[in-house]
Amino acid sequence: MAIATKPDLRPANPKFSSGPCAKRPGWTLDALSGAFLGRSHRAKDPKARLAEVIERSKALLGLPEGWRLGIVPASDTGAVEMALWSLLGARGVDVLAWESFSKDWATDILKQLKLADVRLIEAPYGRLPALAADGTRDLVFVWNGTTSGVRLPNADFIPDAREGLAICDATSAAFAMDLPWHKLDVVTWSWQKVLGGEAAHGMLALSPRAVARLESYTPSWPMPKIFRMTKAGRLNEGIFKGETINTPSMLAVEDAVDGLRWAESVGGLKRLIARSEANLAAIAGWVAKTPWVDFLAEDPATRSCTSICLKIVAPWFQVLDAEAQSATAKKLATLLEKEGVALDAGAYRDAPPGLRIWGGATVETADIQALLPWLDWAFAQVEAEAAKVAA
Repeated sequence: MAIATKPDLRPANPKFSSGPCAKRPGWTLDALSGAFLGRSHRAKDPKARLAEVIERSKALLGLPEGWRLGIVPASDTGAVEMALWSLLGARGVDVLAWESFSKDWATDILKQLKLADVRLIEAPYGRLPALAADGTRDLVFVWNGTTSGVRLPNADFIPDAREGLAICDATSAAFAMDLPWHKLDVVTWSWQKVLGGEAAHGMLALSPRAVARLESYTPSWPMPKIFRMTKAGRLNEGIFKGETINTPSMLAVEDAVDGLRWAESVGGLKRLIARSEANLAAIAGWVAKTPWVDFLAEDPATRSCTSICLKIVAPWFQVLDAEAQSATAKKLATLLEKEGVALDAGAYRDAPPGLRIWGGATVETADIQALLPWLDWAFAQVEAEAAKVAA
């Protein structure tokens, strides 16, 4: 229920951005004191630290035997683009699109790679498209819609026995959701999401089937150096042992190792998932008793536990035109930021107006709980201002 009086309790950490995300609890700059600064990333010790990121990530996520994992340029975007440019074109492609980034991948496939045999399967914000995969075509999709707060409930629609590759952008799902590796062939993410790392570095995981495609298929288009994963028709194994294609930030690498060590210390993947789900549960309990707000995700089974997207459903808000709705939602987010209780909590620029609260594993549930009364307070202020204008 909307309230007019400012709450007494404030979140200890008001950073609810969906990327880069909150640092792990207790993080300080001292965590970076062991960084190999001023060293070549190809030297023995820096290279070993890069390999440590790979090995700790594989162990934490439970990557199956035979999978490769590499550090690649340009965050999750770079990892996805490497996969699309290097692997697609061998057979038809189905693209699932239900929010901004999945639509970006569809645009790349249709307008940049200009593949002819593409089926685009779309859904509006708040919903999933029809989930189907016949196994003969490649499949490109996000696991969790970072800009819509809509996630896949499972991958049961993907056949275990398939000829095509399942290429999954899991940037806001990895380390917070249980990924069924046997249903996937390519998985990408970045350091800046669930473990609170820094930007500009991506992770690319390849199944043996994906490696076989790389070694047996050569795309018809020119391949930029930054995307190349093979040499003389064979996988460049160095990429998956810490020999990065371009120069990484060893400061960011040290931070990534710190995040992985923290994840191990709190109990590993199961505990990371539990922390994120607890954050979703706290917001869900509040939404259930709050008439002015609802989840953007229409089906409870598809609600994200990381990028938790909310829409305003108050009757007076619903009758506003699109421009006024956007302006009102921005006022709400701006007020929260001005009070220092929620930074960067506005909806993504292409998404319906509302709020987006990051609930990944580095966010403490106590901070989510402290934030919720402030959302009611801020909405009451915005509502009162709207009433004055209407009068």
